[in-house]
Amino acid sequence: MPTAVRSFGKINIGLLIGDRDDDGFHELRTIYHTIALHDVVRVESRAGMGIELRSKDERVPLDESNTCYRMAERVCKLLKKRCKLTITIEKKLPVQGGLGAGSSNAVATLLALERELKAEIGLDDKLRLAAAVGSDVPLFLLGGAVLGVGHGEQVFPLPDLPELHCVVVTPETGVSTPKAFARWDELREGETAAGVRARRSGLTDGDNSDKINAFSRCVDSWLNGILTQQPQSKRVASGVPGGNGRGDRAEALLLDLVRAGIENDFERVVFPENPELREVKRALERQGARYCSLSGSGSAVYGLFAAREPAEKAAAALTAEGRRALCTTTLSRAQYWQQVWK
Repeated sequence: MPTAVRSFGKINIGLLIGDRDDDGFHELRTIYHTIALHDVVRVESRAGMGIELRSKDERVPLDESNTCYRMAERVCKLLKKRCKLTITIEKKLPVQGGLGAGSSNAVATLLALERELKAEIGLDDKLRLAAAVGSDVPLFLLGGAVLGVGHGEQVFPLPDLPELHCVVVTPETGVSTPKAFARWDELREGETAAGVRARRSGLTDGDNSDKINAFSRCVDSWLNGILTQQPQSKRVASGVPGGNGRGDRAEALLLDLVRAGIENDFERVVFPENPELREVKRALERQGARYCSLSGSGSAVYGLFAAREPAEKAAAALTAEGRRALCTTTLSRAQYWQQVWK
């Protein structure tokens, strides 16, 4: 019997793009959060040699470019194992959707291979393997709320957030992340040139290097609000009105998120070239989402709600408009690891 693993998606709560380093990669700051939407990856090992990929979804590459193939190759090399691997990918997450589907599939393959090959790989080795496959792969070795820095591959677990209900809209449009970065570089070059002209005219212009610090301050402010939240009984005693517990915490969390001004920089280049995605964000806002954003470089756009009922109503309304809208929830770190094995 093959080993089956749920391969969960993620959303980005804010994403700041900094300058490129000498290797050509951009410095990033983002908060990842795993969600309950998922693919299923099945891995089977038997005598022989080679890696075979299977999927009924024609969008999934079945060659060496697939993240599952690249991960399996690295794991076998690390463990010095020779075997015939069959990896079957059941797709529900969109391809080029910004939900981390390929990256999550790679980690699901890694976890399944540990069981199939009866081997244990240390966390440091897992993180190294994950970063070699892709910048956002390591987050799926943590789950829950995760801070991503560097190129996004340096990951740090954040405190669990209250459960948030999420409506994810997945248009047919696919967005290429490399092309989105290229468009960002063109935008920044234009802004830099305009800033030089403005300074020569006696005007001022913001420095992109300051954006990283500004984003970090926004995130710190938002997370400090979470960490300093008191249990309901203490909040009432201190004079702050109490409410119905988790729902109120989620609502306060989303309001603080909006006030912090945490945004996704990719929207500045993806929306002008794909105006239908901007309209999806507006549609989610009209349906009452407290916070809306492009996830990664897109094309998925999500809206966060404090409660299930308004999220389900929003998903139904968007579906009636002809959009592919899925209602899901965020997954805490504990929930992620409790549900990852199918």
